[in-house]
Amino acid sequence: QVQLVESGGGLVQPGGSLRLSCAASGTIFSINAVGWYRQAPGKERELVAVITTEGGTNYADSVKGRFTISRDNAQKMVYLQMNSLKPEDTAVYYCTADITGATTTGWGRRDYWGQGTQVTVSS
Repeated sequence: QVQLVESGGGLVQPGGSLRLSCAASGTIFSINAVGWYRQAPGKERELVAVITTEGGTNYADSVKGRFTISRDNAQKMVYLQMNSLKPEDTAVYYCTADITGATTTGWGRRDYWGQGTQVTVSS
């Protein structure tokens, strides 16, 4: 069974940095596009960053210049480097990936989601 697990969240002061990690495990044939979402209390879930198979990236306007998404295909890892953090960045961050892998009925391609990791930016 395919699983995604995020780590690296925590409490940081404004202006600080955190690096989130997302590890994929299970019977995986390929990992296509990968992204990070976040959801803050009282707000809708928003797409923060995406990275394609070819390495192309896109970011939400609110994080451009501060966040960097990257991937290590060999290690099945995805990262989100977050610099110059602001209180507005406080949210639960989720990793999602388009994966072709084993399912209960054989092989299939679908989006998978991690359990989320809390990022709190506060003084």
